Amino acid sequence: MFLRLLYQSFRRQQRRKLLAGIAVTLGVAVATAMIAVGVDVGDKINRELRSYGANIVVYPEDADLQVRIGDQQVRPATTGSHLKESALPKIKGIFWGHNILAFAPLLEAQASAGQGSLRVLGTYFNKNLEFGTEQFTTGVQKLYPWWRVQGSWPHDDSNEVLMGTRLAAQLGKQPGDSIELSGRTAHIAGIVTTGGDEDSTVVAPLRLTQQLASVPDAVDRIYVSALTKPEDAFARRDPERMNPADRDRWYCSPYANSIAFQLREVFPGARAEQIRQATQNEGAVLSHISGMMLLIALASLIAAALAVSAAMATTILERRQEVGLMKSLGATTTTIGSLFISEASLLAIVAGGVGFLLGTTIARRIGQAVFHSSVEITPVLLPIVIFLALLVTITGSAAAIRRALQLDPILVLRGDV
Repeated sequence: MFLRLLYQSFRRQQRRKLLAGIAVTLGVAVATAMIAVGVDVGDKINRELRSYGANIVVYPEDADLQVRIGDQQVRPATTGSHLKESALPKIKGIFWGHNILAFAPLLEAQASAGQGSLRVLGTYFNKNLEFGTEQFTTGVQKLYPWWRVQGSWPHDDSNEVLMGTRLAAQLGKQPGDSIELSGRTAHIAGIVTTGGDEDSTVVAPLRLTQQLASVPDAVDRIYVSALTKPEDAFARRDPERMNPADRDRWYCSPYANSIAFQLREVFPGARAEQIRQATQNEGAVLSHISGMMLLIALASLIAAALAVSAAMATTILERRQEVGLMKSLGATTTTIGSLFISEASLLAIVAGGVGFLLGTTIARRIGQAVFHSSVEITPVLLPIVIFLALLVTITGSAAAIRRALQLDPILVLRGDV
């Protein structure tokens, strides 16, 4: 009898149930999309933000920092104080080596050119390196993708250079021209525009700059771009004062500080620090995006609950005589309440399943449109979505069900209510 009443309820009130189901489906679909994107998109957003340059700098411990990084000042390493270029591949061997997206060593030198001298900045452009069995490429082309080059990029094993746009305008140089650097002829492969100090320098392969400065196997500093976890109070703790368990957890977390700590282990006698402005801005952006997704999901679920509440209130109003008749025939409030809750639960499960499928489609479209990659849907998301659908539907129906249970069968059947 109970199942028959349940079936007849859906059969006789198809329009009401359909409207409530659509409301739950849409609300759950939006929540599913936001949750799926929020779970999977953190790494994608972090990768997008990493295209804005380095977030960690490594330099000799006895060097005074004062080289410009954005609006920060860091001074170049003092003469004779250098890091070893030969140790650079080991960066990929740290615990979080796979989080290192790119790095570029820098070495500064002065080269005589005609009647004056030019500042030369040596680096990797797109250098092929190898660590163990892993081969990878790195350099400023990956680290600073916004650098605009008129002409072509130099090869790392050549005497080709880039000339900053301001310096090229002063000297009247164009791509394809040559320039003398301390008696060595270098070919200008391109004119680079960065918006920084590089616009007034010659950017050369690291090997050529080492020859100009007579410092083989040397670099002044290394800029590293790494995927990191937003900084919190635990990330700022001193690992030397932690107990072993906390230290292991800190070391195995992809904080900028812990990755910098591991880089110091690769370069003994060096310091590695996060570029705080870049790291903190990334954390703020991720926090704002996550908050926005949470608000959208909550708003969609609240709207669905309100729609269900309106639909259920109308349903109870239409079925008040049915409720009065059931009570007069001896049905308990528990039985009547179970009937309405079962209706709401069945509606929620069906609408939740459809909403999950629709939400995953929306999430994948968002991933392709915004991040140009698919969003992975974790299987554990389905029971979470079904639970949310049940919560929304039952919460939206609670007031109407309570009103139905309080109906007086005598007044209802007499038509006074």
